Amino acid sequence: MSEIPPPTVPPATPPPPGGGSYTPPPPPPGGGIGPGGPGGPVSSDRSLMIALSYLGILALIPYLTKKDDPDQEVRWHSKNGMGLFIMDIVLWIAFFVIGMVLRNSAIGCGIGVVQCVVWLAILGLHIYCLIQAINGKRVRIPVVTDFAEKSL
Repeated sequence: MSEIPPPTVPPATPPPPGGGSYTPPPPPPGGGIGPGGPGGPVSSDRSLMIALSYLGILALIPYLTKKDDPDQEVRWHSKNGMGLFIMDIVLWIAFFVIGMVLRNSAIGCGIGVVQCVVWLAILGLHIYCLIQAINGKRVRIPVVTDFAEKSL
């Protein structure tokens, strides 16, 4: 039985003249699979923009600055965050009007308790959406997300 030597693979680029060691060049940025897709550009401020999307009026920053961004994830979260912010404003106006109408009645005190519970629930919803978005998931809020996808 004859022994066959293992095949040798020539280097992709020759070593530098005069000997020495060779270090291959680093891979190009954005070449891996990520949020921008294979070979697509990846925004360096992606996580920041997604976080801003669910922080009330700060949702305007990614909504207005990332209109032409190829990363559709940031765009979706900015629209969803804007829809959530618009819902906050509508509820605030509704509670203000109801509070003004019923301020001198016993029902007004009950409305104040309901308003406090609703605002705590909305704060929890903002925090939940923020955590899920940073982890790469989308949260569909039934009326708000439909409004945001169609109107914004």
